[in-house]
Amino acid sequence: MQRALALAEGVLFSTSPNPRVGCVIVRDDHVLGEGATQPPGSAHAEVMALRDAAARGHGVAGATVYVTLEPCSHFGRTPPCVDALLDARPARVVIAMGDPNPLVNGVGVRKLRDAGIDVTTGVETEAALALNAGFIARMVRGTPWAWLKMAASLDGRSALHNGMSQWITGPQARADGHHWRARSDVVLTGMGTVLKDDPQLNVRGVVTPRAPRKAVVDGRFEISEAARLFDEGETWIFTARDDTAKAQRLAARGARVIVLPMADRPDRVDLAAMMRWMAEQDVNEVHVEAGAGLGGALLSAGCIDELLVYLAPMLLGDAAGIVKMPLLEHLDGAQRFAFIDTQFVGPDVRLRARREAAWQALLARVGGGAL
Repeated sequence: MQRALALAEGVLFSTSPNPRVGCVIVRDDHVLGEGATQPPGSAHAEVMALRDAAARGHGVAGATVYVTLEPCSHFGRTPPCVDALLDARPARVVIAMGDPNPLVNGVGVRKLRDAGIDVTTGVETEAALALNAGFIARMVRGTPWAWLKMAASLDGRSALHNGMSQWITGPQARADGHHWRARSDVVLTGMGTVLKDDPQLNVRGVVTPRAPRKAVVDGRFEISEAARLFDEGETWIFTARDDTAKAQRLAARGARVIVLPMADRPDRVDLAAMMRWMAEQDVNEVHVEAGAGLGGALLSAGCIDELLVYLAPMLLGDAAGIVKMPLLEHLDGAQRFAFIDTQFVGPDVRLRARREAAWQALLARVGGGAL
């Protein structure tokens, strides 16, 4: 299963909106074939592993199949993987996690067992979920998995009061951030960042077959039609203001304008509705790089599942903070996260923390139940 997980990680940038899946077929401690899910419309991991075994001259009847996600049992862009496994007649299938997609949701496991194949589930479930939290979140709750990337000093400051922030962290941390951009489906920022930095929001220094979409939260629809965001790729603009003429002009530059005002604050974008809308467009993962205002608003709206924080070994003193959130009178109101990873990235430290309740809710749906 560890090898199957490594194969899944190897296609981190290419399978969306499908999940990243790896598969290894083994007999007597010898690998007969292995494979990973290909880009949308192409073969899934199980079929790739079966093809690999055939290319090596191996039959797989009576073998053991290790796969990181329950085999699909429905016709989509490709035929059901479970049917390919049934035709191959393995003796055993070991599955890391279930697939809560309503079109699967235990049917793949049931078909295998009904055919007399021994099925083991729940092997390395958390590692498999870590590769596909976005896909599982979209299936389970109808929103993507979103992380907020922040760079700060040791005292939690993101910029001087004059706005200077380039660069608090070093080049290695910035390069690492592009890895997280590349694996996401959408890179999201706010209008304040666009006005201040005129960013491209593209992926640099990472070889990826697919560029994530760019998106901006622009409540008053102030974005310049000459912004560099529009120089390449597709850009989504979430706004609360309907301006059909401007939207049509921006469409010529590859932009799509989505009007989503809040019911009680019609001058602001409904951030929760924005996340639901993105899930409806098959978005699994959202990478947020924004200023303190939008970052705090997304946190307050419950839209952020994970924090990706780069800390530089410096102190900035009286300077801008990394998020703006409502004043608390009691610690009971604090938003709490659990640390899941700490790594040195050049001279800086990268911290990852996630909402444990959100993680456990997904884990409960893939670790048992219908399996």
